[in-house]
Amino acid sequence: MKKIVLVAAIAAAASLAACSQHAKNETVEAANAVATDVNATVAAGVNSVDAATDSAMNNISNAADAATNKVESAAEKMKHATGNAMSDAGNSLKH
Repeated sequence: MKKIVLVAAIAAAASLAACSQHAKNETVEAANAVATDVNATVAAGVNSVDAATDSAMNNISNAADAATNKVESAAEKMKHATGNAMSDAGNSLKH
């Protein structure tokens, strides 16, 4: 994008030497408009990248939370199963 602006500015500067003041002003205004468009496009691109990064980070965080919940749930089930097995073993020794 910067190359496009640079080429436009060089072309504008080269053509200014042979132009009237009115033409020079119009050329400067056109170059400024191009620079403004380039800046707006770059800003929009940065915003899109930021939004995509935020979304990806949220998805990673949500996936990590879900995995943690599943591990905790599995650990809780194992704890109960182990307790039940120990209780059953104790009961079988009593009888």
